[in-house]
Amino acid sequence: MTAAVMAWALSRLEVGQRVILASVVETAGSVPGKVGARLAMTPDEQWVGTVGGAGLELKVLQRCKERLQTHHRPFGEVVRYGLNKGAKGYEVTPLDSLCGGQVTLSIEVMIPMPHVLLMGGGHCGQAIAKSLDALDWQYSVHDTRTEFSTEVMYPNAQYRSSVPVDVFLQAETLESLHRFSDVLLLGHDWSEDQERLLGLLHLFHDAKAIPDGQRGPRIGVIGSRSKWQTFEKKCLGQGIEQSILDGVVCPIGLNIGAESPEEIAVAVVAQIMASFKGIDSESSIWRT
Repeated sequence: MTAAVMAWALSRLEVGQRVILASVVETAGSVPGKVGARLAMTPDEQWVGTVGGAGLELKVLQRCKERLQTHHRPFGEVVRYGLNKGAKGYEVTPLDSLCGGQVTLSIEVMIPMPHVLLMGGGHCGQAIAKSLDALDWQYSVHDTRTEFSTEVMYPNAQYRSSVPVDVFLQAETLESLHRFSDVLLLGHDWSEDQERLLGLLHLFHDAKAIPDGQRGPRIGVIGSRSKWQTFEKKCLGQGIEQSILDGVVCPIGLNIGAESPEEIAVAVVAQIMASFKGIDSESSIWRT
């Protein structure tokens, strides 16, 4: 069972879902679950495994749901349950049970490592890829220019694509996009970035979902406020809801005065890191 629970948890992480793992680490007296018993849950409340069943399991499942609702640290905790409504002791939560023992559990939220889709393989894409390599984060590349999505240029990319924008988008669904933590529009041609943005946001619109960390990748667009205003007007004209547009970041990157591609890469990757770690940086220009 333990192997099955861990395999399931890893499979959920692979597709970009957060997973919470509850493990029995210590017991005393009569208890329903022994050391090593585990269960795992995702934000959509799917779960596998068991920590012993009965009232204990219901309490643990509820705690897991609560922990998954927050994106902020700490991501783990240790809790102790006394299986008797009169249980006492240091940091012991009493349960309405007749078992009489105690169970200590480790509850840990596991977050998938960032996987960034670079939609544009030019100077900024190359600089960002090098920063991602340094962090050992995953990334993939799409550029309609074949020479800007080669293995030579991006040797560590998970995959590379140079198909037309419409062909790329036709192969994607909101569910398939969950494999990415972030999609960065870095195209050499503003019209390509606009086409990418419209295609991506229509997926969110059709699913009635706002692009936050739970229901899809974060979307960022390189460029000026003026560029964004033009994109925003076009999206609204095609029926994209303002609430969905408000989840898009433009311009991308922390406000550190970045100018060169390498400096922009530092600002962008730092911004992704802050979001990944649940840090609300005051210097961030992510819109809320």
